Parts: sequence; C-alpha cells; structure tokens
Amino acid sequence: MHKHFNGLKTVLLFGGIWAVLLAVGALVAGGRFIWIFALIGVGTTAYGYWNSDKLAIRAMQAYPVSEAQAPAMYRIVRELSTSAGKPMPALYISPTQAPNAFATGRNPSHAAVCCTEGILQLLDERELRGVLGHELMHVYNRDILTSSIAAALAGIITSAAQMMMFFGMFGGGGSDDDRPNPIAMLAMALLAPIAATVIQLAISRTREYDADEDGSKLTGDPLALASALQKLEDGVARAPLAPEPKVVNASHMMIANPFRAQDVSRAFSTHPPTQERIKRLQGMAYGQIRK
Repeated sequence: MHKHFNGLKTVLLFGGIWAVLLAVGALVAGGRFIWIFALIGVGTTAYGYWNSDKLAIRAMQAYPVSEAQAPAMYRIVRELSTSAGKPMPALYISPTQAPNAFATGRNPSHAAVCCTEGILQLLDERELRGVLGHELMHVYNRDILTSSIAAALAGIITSAAQMMMFFGMFGGGGSDDDRPNPIAMLAMALLAPIAATVIQLAISRTREYDADEDGSKLTGDPLALASALQKLEDGVARAPLAPEPKVVNASHMMIANPFRAQDVSRAFSTHPPTQERIKRLQGMAYGQIRK
C-alpha cells in the first residue's frame, strides 16, 4: 500500500525547470536580464495555453462530430462528465487509422476530446470508456495548462541557450568584470536545453500516471483502461503516426505514444512505459494502491 505523490512530483519538477530558466537569465549579462526571461516565459505560456485546443485539433486534422455520427462516444462522455459535475466537452474524430485519443482546451468549459478512427475501431465500449475517463481527467486536472507552461519554459530556455552560445563564442559587451566566463556560458548553453527537456518530459509522464488513476476512479473500472492500453501499444506498433513536426508537438497530449518504438532513454519519453501503467492500474483494481 503506497501513494505515488504525483502532484508533489509535478510541483518539484516545475521548480526545477524554473530554476534552470532563472539560472540561464542570471548568467546572461550578469543577471540583469533575469526578470526579462521570466516575463517572456509567462507571456509565451499564456499564448500556448489559450490556443492549445486549436493547435492540437489542427495538427490531427480532426473534425467535429454530432451525436448521430458518434453515439457511443457521446453517451460515454455525457455520462462521465455528468458524474464529475462538469460541462460536456466538444467531441472530435481524427481521420487516421493510428489508434489514439487526446483532450485539449484551456478549462472544462472550453475543452475538446478527440478520438482517432483507429481507436474507435480497435476498442470495445468498456475499454473506450476507460480511455475517455482518462482524457476527461486531463481536462479536469488542468493538465493542458501544466503542459503548456512546461513546453513554453523549455522553449524559452532553448532560445536563451542559443543566445548564450553566441555570446560565449564571440564575447559580450561590458567590462571584463561584468562579462561572464565564456566557458561557463558555453557549458550552460549546451546543458540547459537538455535539462529543460528532461524535466518537461518527466512532468508529462507524471501527469499521465495521475490521469490513469483519476480517470479509473471516475469510471470505476481500472482494468478497462489497462486492457485498452495494451491494445493501444499493439495497435500503434502496427499503425504508427508519421513523426511530422506538428504531430510531434501534440504527441504529449495523446494517451499513448503515437510513434514507432525507438531505442531511446526513458528520460526522453513523453509517456511512461505501458507495462508500468498497466501494473499500477491492476494494483488499483486489486486494492494494492490507495491515494
């Protein structure tokens, strides 16, 4: 019996990514631009958060569907959103055989849930209910805001690192006393983007675990989601999405990694290992995990 403390982990990870951002700002021009970097990060986050639904829907070429077009999807989402006491999101279908689903939108009143044609054909209704419960909890837990902030901060750190690379190679202005050590600037320029990316992806994996657990509590059926995840892993192996840039940028929102499996470190994965997720869900079902 144990708790995973996913919320606390997310807070600590965000503290880490902000520390990297402020360290970069402190090193550039001796710290005079530290608050500029912070303000840019806030502004970029706000833009990405406000437009998150449009960007993800467009990336997957999804179209809105009526209840007559997707009766099972509508029935499940209506039942779950009513049970949660939340407004029903808009529903979309993406015309691809790659099995997947995602939720997006800045809050429960401005949210969308999208399933691919592939996932609707692959899963039975019980498994689809588990997946949709997972996606709704991403909305209710404000995970779109969380991922928008993490992505924006990582992007600002990467841009600042490129600036430091320039200053480190060609020197900056000011006196020798004000000018930072060029070796330190080059080291930070190389390491900061890697650190920011690793933290961003760790946040994404933590939120996936939370959505698995909270979504299973909403549906009351963790084994349904476990069964769906196994089918999705097998289905993605047969029909992966092409790693186009716009799809890559939206991939962290999807319930399963949409691309062909690669030999990459777990630290650079947007999703937790499927078997670990299934193990946790089975633990919930058999009373081995309690929040």
